[in-house]
Amino acid sequence: MGYREHKQEAPQSVSCAVLTISDTRTEENDESGRLIIRALKENGHQVIAYAILKNEAALILSKLKELLAQEGLQVIITSGGTGASHLDVTVDTVAPILEKRLDGFGELFRFLTYQEIGTASIMSRAIGGVARGKVILCLPGSSSAARLAMNRIILPELGHLVREATR
Repeated sequence: MGYREHKQEAPQSVSCAVLTISDTRTEENDESGRLIIRALKENGHQVIAYAILKNEAALILSKLKELLAQEGLQVIITSGGTGASHLDVTVDTVAPILEKRLDGFGELFRFLTYQEIGTASIMSRAIGGVARGKVILCLPGSSSAARLAMNRIILPELGHLVREATR
């Protein structure tokens, strides 16, 4: 069975959690979080959890463990904390819990970002993977990065990703 057949058998609607990782974002100014949530809902997916967390590994790990234990949740999308600053701890916190890495996600994200912003794309450490049968995708915190990732990578493959992660 090829990828087209896999995609045809993929769920059309999946349940998601959205986490914004930032020391400065609030519900009022979390553009990226709103953009991700809106894109998911407009494409028939459910957002069953949303939180804004400080850039602190212990807080992020605690929330991830809670979400990974949540029955019915299929996807966790994070926004923020993927850069090169010492404050950016999302990737360092998420990577060790991934059972399978989806290296192509970060590679494709950086390639598409390069086409938009050039060599500054090397500073993104966006990653994707699977833990406990749930897809985890970590995006940069800018709204342009969230839009690019959602429209060009995540939404076209979300059901397919979930199908493969749960087989």
